[in-house]
Amino acid sequence: MSDHTITPREKLDFGLDGDIPKYWFANDPFKTRFFDAMSTIFPEGERFFISCVRDYRDQVSDPRLLQEIKDFMRQEAQHGIVHTQYNNRLKAQGIDVDMLEGITKHILFNFDRKYLPAAQTLAETAAAEHMTAIMAHGFFERKEVLDKADTRMRAMYAWHAMEEIEHKAVAFDVMSKIAKVGYLRRTVSMLLVTLGFNLHSLLTTRYMLEVDGFSRWERIKLMTKGMWWLFKPGGLYMPMLGHYVQYFKPGFHPWQTGQMRSYQLWLDTLNRTGDPILAGEVLHAAGAV
Repeated sequence: MSDHTITPREKLDFGLDGDIPKYWFANDPFKTRFFDAMSTIFPEGERFFISCVRDYRDQVSDPRLLQEIKDFMRQEAQHGIVHTQYNNRLKAQGIDVDMLEGITKHILFNFDRKYLPAAQTLAETAAAEHMTAIMAHGFFERKEVLDKADTRMRAMYAWHAMEEIEHKAVAFDVMSKIAKVGYLRRTVSMLLVTLGFNLHSLLTTRYMLEVDGFSRWERIKLMTKGMWWLFKPGGLYMPMLGHYVQYFKPGFHPWQTGQMRSYQLWLDTLNRTGDPILAGEVLHAAGAV
């Protein structure tokens, strides 16, 4: 049973067509481009998640789970729409977004969806949903992580993150209750998704830095410093490790651990004001220092 109501939210305005700096994350090329690289994955990624859950929808008889699937699909569709708006900014900067999305589409739809069984692609979806949920915690429970990010970009990622929290168990429930995926497939899929996501994001980051005009040596320095930021003790990823490895426990369920303590502040602010940027700032301000 979920702890949060899954609420599809449409037509939110994050000002993505405004005067957002090219390097909007602490004026740091690597940090900015790493988050930009993640955004190029999302439109096709969200379509993939929807397709993999929809494979099993006709087998679901529980009305609550059916409603959660419907709301999950609507939320993921909105994520794809907003990240397409985000990615249009990147096109204007000379990034070949169509090429990048084509690569993602080829991997997910021309390989995974074409050659792998539905149970496997659903297991990969559930793993990816766990990763995005723990990123929500990691990005917003520690104030310093996004402290120097542009408020509009931070608000957009806050909205995406909070909705990932809301629906974080849907794909998992379909996987375990309907597809009857076992422990081995579940955990191996998490390892595959972890490797694939990070490799894809880092290669895309390197490509973007090349388009930006950085020399080979400059890119090596930026990537080396950036990967230290990602993987060092106390960096972006390491504080999330405990939450991540929960997925490998037999009997794990996403709602057993990792409640987002500041989620309600974000929700109350958005419901009261209708302003997603203000809600993002409230969420950010609530993070631990």
